[in-house]
Amino acid sequence: MRKIARPVFSALLLATLLPAALHGASHTNNSFPKPVVDSPVARSHGHEEAVLSGGCFWGVQAVFEHTRGVLSAVSGYSGGAAGTAHYETVGSGNTGHAESVKVTFDPAQITYGEILMIFFSVVHDPTQLNKQGPDWGTQYRSVLFYASPEQKRIAEAYIAQLNAAKVYSQKIVTQVVPLTEFFPAENYHQDYVKHHPDNPYIVINDLPKLSVFRKQFPDLYREY
Repeated sequence: MRKIARPVFSALLLATLLPAALHGASHTNNSFPKPVVDSPVARSHGHEEAVLSGGCFWGVQAVFEHTRGVLSAVSGYSGGAAGTAHYETVGSGNTGHAESVKVTFDPAQITYGEILMIFFSVVHDPTQLNKQGPDWGTQYRSVLFYASPEQKRIAEAYIAQLNAAKVYSQKIVTQVVPLTEFFPAENYHQDYVKHHPDNPYIVINDLPKLSVFRKQFPDLYREY
C-alpha cells in the first residue's frame, strides 16, 4: 500500500496518537543491549556503507542524519531492478524493492553494530512483517542488506542475541540479504523530515523517533 497524503489532524487526535508513537518499537527492555559481536572501532578515519530498510525511508533517513559519525544518509530503493526503482512503481509492492537508506559512516566514530543498535531500537519495530505504522506492503519490510561477510556476521549475531534475550515480545523478522545495488530515490524524498517537520505524517510517525533517540542514546545523537 503506497503512502497517501495525510489529512490535517486535529490537536485532539495528535494528542491521542503521539504518546503511543513516542514508545517507538515494542521492545520490552528499558536499556537496549549493545551488540556482543561487533567490529572494533577503526584506528583511522574512513567511510563504510550500510544499506537498511525499516519502513518509510523518510524517518529512517532522519534518524541516521542525527547520528554521530554518520557522514551521509540517502533515501532510495534496494532489492529490485533498476527499471522499477521509482516511487510510484515501488508503491505497487510487486517490484522486490524495499524503501531503503544508504548510511555512510566513519568507522572511527561509530561501529556497524552501533548502527544496528539504533536501527533495531529506534528506527522501527523489527517484529512487524511487511508493515510499519500506517504503511503496508513488502516495500516497507525490515531488511539489512549486507555489503561484506563481516556485516552479515554482525547482523545475524545481533538478531540472535536480541531474540535470545527476548528483547521483543515477538520474534524479529528482519531479513539479512546480500546487497546487489542501491538506487537513490527522487530528490523530493531526500531530507523529507527536515524540510517538512509540520507534515502530520511526520509529526506522528517520525518526530517521536528522534525524541526517543535523543533520550535513549544521548552520546550517539546529534543535531543537524
